[in-house]
Amino acid sequence: MIKILDSTLREGEQTPGVYFSPEIKLAIAQFLDLVGVDIIEAGNPAVDREIANAITKISHAGIKAKIGAHSLCSIENVNKCLDCGIDFLGIVFSVSEKRLQLDYNLNLAAALDKIVEVISYARKQQDNLLIRYTPEDTVRSKIENVIEAASAAVQAGANIISIADTAGYTTPFLPNRSISYYVKTLKSELAKRELYPQIEVHCHNDRGLALANALDAYSANADIIDVTVMGLGERTGIVDLAQLLINLIDIGEENTKWDLKYLKDLYELVSEHSHIAIPPHQPILGKNAFTHYAGLHVKAVSKDEELYQSLNPEILGLKSSVALGTQSGRSAIKQAIQQIGRAELAENPDLVAKILQEIKEIAKRGTPIDVEKELPAIVDRCALSELITNWIGK
Repeated sequence: MIKILDSTLREGEQTPGVYFSPEIKLAIAQFLDLVGVDIIEAGNPAVDREIANAITKISHAGIKAKIGAHSLCSIENVNKCLDCGIDFLGIVFSVSEKRLQLDYNLNLAAALDKIVEVISYARKQQDNLLIRYTPEDTVRSKIENVIEAASAAVQAGANIISIADTAGYTTPFLPNRSISYYVKTLKSELAKRELYPQIEVHCHNDRGLALANALDAYSANADIIDVTVMGLGERTGIVDLAQLLINLIDIGEENTKWDLKYLKDLYELVSEHSHIAIPPHQPILGKNAFTHYAGLHVKAVSKDEELYQSLNPEILGLKSSVALGTQSGRSAIKQAIQQIGRAELAENPDLVAKILQEIKEIAKRGTPIDVEKELPAIVDRCALSELITNWIGK
């Protein structure tokens, strides 16, 4: 059964301009727990004392999910993480030859010694701690280096090896550059050494392929997939939580603990406090995701929503809706009038035509029309005009 690690509070806060207060971080973590994620990566305490305080608060909040912290490969940083009361520790250290040379001035042997030293230390401090080792920029590192580093890390006490597509390099369309290739290769090579860690994937979205790569990793039997709310993160971010869960369910993942009805409130909370709007056309939770506009579409879905929908919004606690504008037809007007509780007026063809004409005129000015907020006034205006016209005609 696949596990979901949400990194909104760590990777997500690396989105330029995004800051979550400790109180908001706790609220986000509680929503994530209600949704049913397995691990919440709450931040890197070495970055700021406030982050450390937030992780500590979340760790002691009675949340069912495991609470994790992110650490560079140093004993000092590991101690700062452990002081927060976490039960999941992520340690990162690249074994890319370019990084070893330019950033660390180390050869591979020295890098392995450092990785073993830090992971062994963490394991001795807390026996039941879940430890993840990430060879940063895994997929652009020599696979031999990755295998050696992963082997050393597991033997030192790591439970999880993360394949980090740090620069969004992988693609499911080139076999030796697919993340499934790395998952299968790493599992196979470690098994030859009788080592069986969980394999995690962290897919960046630089080429727009993060979700595709995550599903590719799933098909290769990865154990953990990293996500964030709204796909937030460095540069173009990583895999979006809602999109991944919907697709996993669609392809047969049986996980009854995911409660999707909490996603809307979670996304609105993150959007509000990140000051990043959810795009209207965002899949799953965008305003237009279950909104029908063109006349042909509206007429069809009024009979059966599946004619123009492949997802059932009810699993998200949502309903389909109708948008009004220049593309609208009579069916859309009737449906919208019924939606605002004025069903008796929908049977008057002249009134429906008058409302449709006014809506088209308003829409041509580039003004969106909100069914719940603006349509009632339009209906009342047109109904009054219709009444006056009929009275004068008498």
